[in-house]
Amino acid sequence: MAVMNIREAINRTLYEEMERDPSIIVLGEDVVGGAGTAGGQEAIGGIWGTTGGLFAKFGGDRVIDTPISESAIVGAAAGAALAGLRPVAELMFADFIGVSLDQLWNQMAKFRYMFGGKTKCPAVVRLIYGAGMNAAAQHSQSVYALLTAMPGLKVVLPTTPADAKGMLSEALHGDDPVMFFEHKALYGVKGEVPDGPFRQRFGEARMVREGGDVTMVTCGRMVGFCEKAADKLAADGIGTDLIDLRTTSPLDEEAILDSVEQTGRIVIVDESPPRCSVAADIAAIVAEKAFTSLKAPPRMITGQHSPIPFARELERAWLPSPQKIEDAARHVLAFR
Repeated sequence: MAVMNIREAINRTLYEEMERDPSIIVLGEDVVGGAGTAGGQEAIGGIWGTTGGLFAKFGGDRVIDTPISESAIVGAAAGAALAGLRPVAELMFADFIGVSLDQLWNQMAKFRYMFGGKTKCPAVVRLIYGAGMNAAAQHSQSVYALLTAMPGLKVVLPTTPADAKGMLSEALHGDDPVMFFEHKALYGVKGEVPDGPFRQRFGEARMVREGGDVTMVTCGRMVGFCEKAADKLAADGIGTDLIDLRTTSPLDEEAILDSVEQTGRIVIVDESPPRCSVAADIAAIVAEKAFTSLKAPPRMITGQHSPIPFARELERAWLPSPQKIEDAARHVLAFR
C-alpha cells in the first residue's frame, strides 16, 4: 500500500474516479487554480491543493472554475446530477453553506422522495471545515450537525487517508447527495492507502482502539485529540473504546451502544458548539437506548456556544483539548 496524506488521497481518488467514469465533473472556486497568475492555470489546483493536475488531464469541460457564488455552485451541481452527471462541487469553506441551503435542503435532499424514486441526485459536495488554524469566526466552523439534521443527505467525515479514498470513492459510486467534510487541519495527516479500487461503506464506525473502562465517541480532528487522552489514561491502566464515527448520517448506533453496554461510561467529543449538536444527539440516543447499562451520566466535550475567536489563545480555549477529554473520562470513571 502507498503512503500518502489526506490531501494526496483525495486528489488521487478524484483522478482515478474521473478516469473510470466520464460523467464525473469537478466544479468550484479556483478548482483549476491560478488562472491569470504568473504560474498559469496549474499554479494552485485549488487553495487546498486537492485538485491539482485534474484540469491538465480532463480539460475545462470537466474541471470548471466557477464565480464566487456558493448558491450557484451547489445549484449547478444539483441540476447536473439530475441531468445524468456526477458532479463534485467544492465549497472552499464550509461556513458559506448558508447561502446554498435551499439548494441542499429543499432540492438535493428531497429530489428522490418528491419524484417518487424516478430520479436520483448523485452529487458530492466537498466542504472544507474546522478550527485550529486561526481563521476566525467565519472560516473555522464545523457545520456537519446542521446537515446531519437534514433527511436525504449523507454526511461523511474522513480522518485517515484510507478513509478519504474509500469514502470518496463510495460517494462517487452512489446515487444520493453526499456532504463530504474535509478538516483543513488534517490534510497533512499521512497513512497507508489501499492500491487499486477501494470503497468504504457509509454507516460503519471505526474502532480506533479497544478498552473496557470508558467509551469515547468522536469524529474528524477530535479523533487525534481523543487518542492523546486515551494514551494518558492507558498509562494509569484505564482502557478506552475509541470510536471514530466516520459518518454522522447514517450513524452507526450499534457500534456506540455495544461499547456502552460493555463500559457503562461514555464521553462524546464534538468540535461543534453543544446546542443541537452531534454530541447532544448521541447523548440522547445513549440515554434512551442504553440507560440501564450506564454507570455515569453521558459527558459531552464540545466547542463553546459562541463564535470561534481569532486569537490563538482564545481559539485553543474554545476548542476541546486532550486535557479536557482526559478530565471528562476521569470524571465519569469516578462514578461507582
